[in-house]
Amino acid sequence: MKKLLLSLVSLLFVSVVCAQQYELVENISYRTEGNEYALERCKIDLYYPEDISDFSTVVWFHGGGLSMGSKEIPEQLKNSGLAVIGVNYRLLPQAQLVDCIDDAAAAVAWAFREIEKYGGNVNKIFVSGHSAGGYLTALIGLDKKWLDAYDIDSDRIAALIPFSGHAISHFAYRQSLGMKDTQPSIDEFAPIYYVRPDAPVLVIVSGDRELELLGRYEENAYFWRMMKVAGHPETYLYELGGYDHGAMAALAFHILKNHIKKIVMK
Repeated sequence: MKKLLLSLVSLLFVSVVCAQQYELVENISYRTEGNEYALERCKIDLYYPEDISDFSTVVWFHGGGLSMGSKEIPEQLKNSGLAVIGVNYRLLPQAQLVDCIDDAAAAVAWAFREIEKYGGNVNKIFVSGHSAGGYLTALIGLDKKWLDAYDIDSDRIAALIPFSGHAISHFAYRQSLGMKDTQPSIDEFAPIYYVRPDAPVLVIVSGDRELELLGRYEENAYFWRMMKVAGHPETYLYELGGYDHGAMAALAFHILKNHIKKIVMK
């Protein structure tokens, strides 16, 4: 009987979520100053539930090696009771690495400033992204100076959930220094450089170590270990066996949504 009751409650929850209406607002500028490229590129799409309030929001950064890609609202996050902010950020070589990172921070700051106007809760803002988007997620969440520039404490982020992102310095940055993709580097542009015990919840998701790009799983496993050594209480690491760098994202969204539910229910 208890199992039956839980099943009925779950079905009711799914029915309510599916019945919700969602609004998509496209091309919202999160910068009002800058050159023509910055003003063109620094825009977001906001997808949010219209008929509820106090909802959680996922700020989502696309992948593409910091040199390609465009804002998106992942299908796996639609109709799930969440708001999603799909972010465009400036790209190499039209911009510098610091511009990409600063744009990521500016987009998250926009979420903190504006999401309440749409019914969202600023205490339920989650940051995530795939590949280059995962790198940006981890960096602006661990290195506090990027969001400090917008008067936002990065520790207000409910959780950082990078999918297959670099923990070391990004390969595009290393290439700009004349380094090979196979030459690792940890410097001020590496998320792992900023391990600390007081960071937001960190959920690291990687593809299969044998199928991922250039040791991506291993650098994230080291990232996980060093966060633990630093005394961080809530760092998690998932390896999605059998899934390569691109395919892992589809399954990783399930992990993201489960962690959001756990955090919100606390």
